[in-house]
Amino acid sequence: MIINNMGGSSSSTGLCLLLSLLIHSSIFFFVASQSTTAAVEGTVVINGSSRIGRTNPNFICATLDWWPPEKCDYGTCSWGRASLLNLDLTNPLLLNAIKAFSPLKIRLGGTLQDKVIYETQQQACPASFIKSSSEMFGFSQGCLPMSRWDELNSFFRKAGAAIVFGLNALNGRTIASDGSAAGAWNSSNAEALIRHTVNKKFTIFGWELGNELSGSGIGTSVAPDQYASDITNLHDIVRRTYARFGKRMKKPLVLAPGGFYDANWLTQFINKTPKNSLQVVTHHIYNLGPGVDTHLVDKILDPSYLDGGSSPFSGLQGILKTTGSSAVAWVGEAGGAYNSGHNLVTNAFVFSFWYLDQLGMAASYNTKTYCRQSLIGGNYGLLNTTTFVPNPDYYSALLWHRLMGTKVLSTSFSGTKKIRAYAHCSKESQGITLLLINLDSNTTANVRVSTENAMTVRTARRHHQNRRSKFTRMSSGSKANAHAREEYHLTANGNDLHSQTVLLNGKVLAVNNTSGSIPLLEPVQARLSDPITIAPFSIVFAHIANVTVPACK
Repeated sequence: MIINNMGGSSSSTGLCLLLSLLIHSSIFFFVASQSTTAAVEGTVVINGSSRIGRTNPNFICATLDWWPPEKCDYGTCSWGRASLLNLDLTNPLLLNAIKAFSPLKIRLGGTLQDKVIYETQQQACPASFIKSSSEMFGFSQGCLPMSRWDELNSFFRKAGAAIVFGLNALNGRTIASDGSAAGAWNSSNAEALIRHTVNKKFTIFGWELGNELSGSGIGTSVAPDQYASDITNLHDIVRRTYARFGKRMKKPLVLAPGGFYDANWLTQFINKTPKNSLQVVTHHIYNLGPGVDTHLVDKILDPSYLDGGSSPFSGLQGILKTTGSSAVAWVGEAGGAYNSGHNLVTNAFVFSFWYLDQLGMAASYNTKTYCRQSLIGGNYGLLNTTTFVPNPDYYSALLWHRLMGTKVLSTSFSGTKKIRAYAHCSKESQGITLLLINLDSNTTANVRVSTENAMTVRTARRHHQNRRSKFTRMSSGSKANAHAREEYHLTANGNDLHSQTVLLNGKVLAVNNTSGSIPLLEPVQARLSDPITIAPFSIVFAHIANVTVPACK
């Protein structure tokens, strides 16, 4: 539409009226299309005086695993060719899905990483991961050929991914009669891999030691004092190997232990690890239980059950504070339901309720990165294991990545227990972004936003002109509409929670079948004076550019 500017107040008034009508009609059309039987009023209160947490700029992370096609759970084999050893790196959907994040952190690892050896000139690769019920984890030893490692790194460089690699922490140990792993870590094979990686000038974001060997462990376990000694060894290897490149190659982080939260074990481990040796403490989340559980959806939709998920986040935050550690907390792997998840639950729309709630909760406890199990593979992949087409959680993750900034704001909600609410300073833009999740099946929530210690941008501008102000101001070149906010409404196709198709503002999100390109994620606009309308069983991201708070300076 072309509008001729004829000058005078009448044309300006007409333009404002037109914009107002367009804004109102676009959001009204979407909301009216959602069939509802009841409505509730609510208020979300955001305290903007200071942040309660801070994430890494690239908070979203996903995993790639080692499981071969023969990995089966409860009679279902869901991994296909999603292993690090056989994943099709030429698939354009895979490349585009990763590039859309620019960058996406990817953690390479999982249960079988502690059975992987790395090919060297002295040690050729035998057959990998032969299924055997007599072997720990049900498979024989695996091997990573250096030709495959080179292919993976070439692909990740092209995709712009930031890679964390999980090293075999059982090499050199023996399994004692009580099931624990005894002896020190034999680091020689891992050091050979690290040297090869550095010589090839591959960029690695971090090296992580071990998978689920902390606490009581899965399969076996390592004592905290021995693990601390092994981490010191890994830190020394990384320091020595990267030192000869100086500032030309950034030294990767050292991460551990990649296990389940165990307060006593973690406290001992952190206390016994030299403070400069460990940069990240990683833990795993599978708080919904086994994938075979028939009550997974009930748990996901239960606010009290979701609230219980805060325990490991708050516990680890407390341990890092009381021990005086300089390390930060990551979720290194989170699939919700263990043993590969549950088809049409952990890879369907309903799982975005759990996943986004976890992201919001983890961030509020100062978790820096959250790695989703998995990018592809099992029944909990962000991408379909066979077709590589994004599942609903992929779009949830991408919206978070693009909208939610690093600074986390204290947020509370009143009106109903079925609304989950989180807020961050917006990412690379003015204002704040809200995440609102409606767990109710038949009630629409009309939500007003109240921001403590906040100003509108227009008020802040006047305040700056008249006197010094503690509030930030919007740059003169900003295009934010002072009377509108941007909203992204996610709903299930056909209102079916088990659907693997998601709608954004009423339109199906689908990849381009020809190019494999990821669809645009475009908002609708709503008037600031109107409440945010959250349909039953839906998710809303709301970007409010017109609000400035001290925490977002």
